[in-house]
Amino acid sequence: MSGESDHTRGSDEALHESGDGIRGTALGTAPVPLSVLDLVTVGAGSTAAGAVRTAVDIARTAERRGFHRYWVAEHHSMPGVASSSPAVLLAHLAAHTERIRLGSGGVMLPNHAPLVIAEQFGTLEAMAPGRVDLGLGRAPGTDGATAAALRRTRQLHEGADEFPQQLAELTRFLDDSFPDGHPYAKIHAVPGPVQATSPGGVQSAHRPPLWLLGSSGFSARLAGSLGLPFAFAHHFSAANTLPALDLYRASFRPSEVLSEPYALIGVAALAAEEEREARRQVMTGALSMVRLRTGRPGLVPSPEEAEAYRFDELERGFVDSWLGNVVHGTPDAVRQGLDDLAKRTGADELMITANAHGGAARLRSYELIADAYGLPRG
Repeated sequence: MSGESDHTRGSDEALHESGDGIRGTALGTAPVPLSVLDLVTVGAGSTAAGAVRTAVDIARTAERRGFHRYWVAEHHSMPGVASSSPAVLLAHLAAHTERIRLGSGGVMLPNHAPLVIAEQFGTLEAMAPGRVDLGLGRAPGTDGATAAALRRTRQLHEGADEFPQQLAELTRFLDDSFPDGHPYAKIHAVPGPVQATSPGGVQSAHRPPLWLLGSSGFSARLAGSLGLPFAFAHHFSAANTLPALDLYRASFRPSEVLSEPYALIGVAALAAEEEREARRQVMTGALSMVRLRTGRPGLVPSPEEAEAYRFDELERGFVDSWLGNVVHGTPDAVRQGLDDLAKRTGADELMITANAHGGAARLRSYELIADAYGLPRG
C-alpha cells in the first residue's frame, strides 16, 4: 500500500481502477477497500428470477456507493443459491453496470476444462474490458455425487498435484503461451491473445487477473509462490484465517502481477437500524446453514420461520459458533467490527457477504455500511 492517504483523494479519482486491476482504494473512512460477495440467495416465497433481479440491484448499489468489486460464487445442487453458473450471471451484471469490477469468488476449476473457463472469461473481458476478475477454487462447491455428475467421472481430483496443473493449463490458455511441440500449442482460447497475432488483428491488452481462493493453507501457499492475489473465506473458516494469511505472506514471491502480497477476506456482515432486527435477519442465514450442514439444504427461511424454529443442543452450539463470525448489528457496531477485523488480520480488502432471507434487507445493509463509512452516494 502506498504512503499517500487514500482518504484524502477525491471520490471521482478514487473510483478509477488501479493500474494492475487488483489493488483497490479505500474510500471515506473505511480502513481498506470494501467489496461485495453475493451468493444470489433464494428466499422462501421467492424465485431464482427474483434472486437475479436482486443481484442486479446489489451490484448497481455497490457500484454507486464506491465498493471496489462484486463477485459471485459457484455452488451446485443448493436450492437456496442461484449462482451455479458464474459466467452467465456476470455477463448479465456486466450489462447493468459500468465501472465496478465483476468476478468469480470463485469458479471451482476442477469442475471444468481449463479451455472452457478461458473462453468464458475471455468473452466476459470482451463485454466489460478491464473490469473482470477470475477467482479460482479447488473445492467442488457441492457434495461429491454432484461433483461427479458435473465432471462425468467418479474420480474426483482434489489433490495437491492436479489443481496446480489445471491452473498452469488455464494460464497458458489465457496467455496463449503453450510452447511449440505441446499438444495444445495450436489450440487457442477465443476471445484471446491469438486475435492480436492474426492478420489485421487488434486485441485488448487486458486479460482477467487470476485470484486463488482458499479456506485453508493449500491455496495460500500456492498463491504466494506464484505471486498472485489471494482471497480467504473467513466467513466460513474463521479459525484458519490468520494462519492462512501468514502462510500466504511468508510464501509470497514477487511476480509480473504483484510486487507484494495482496489479500482480501470474505466477511459475513449485516447491518440494520436496530440491533434486534439485524439479529433477526442473520438468524435466517444461521438456520439455512444448519440445514445445509445436516444434509437438508433448502430455500433461505423467512425471519418468522427462523424465530419459530427450535434448535436442539447440537444445532444451538453450531449456531452460536457460526454467529460469532458474523459481524451484525447497528451500522456503528458493524463498522467497528469490520475495523477490528481489518486491523487484526491485516487484510488488504474486505469482501462483505450479507446473509439474509430477503433482498431488501441485504440491499439496506450495504447502504447502511456505506453510510457508516461515508462512502460516496453516487
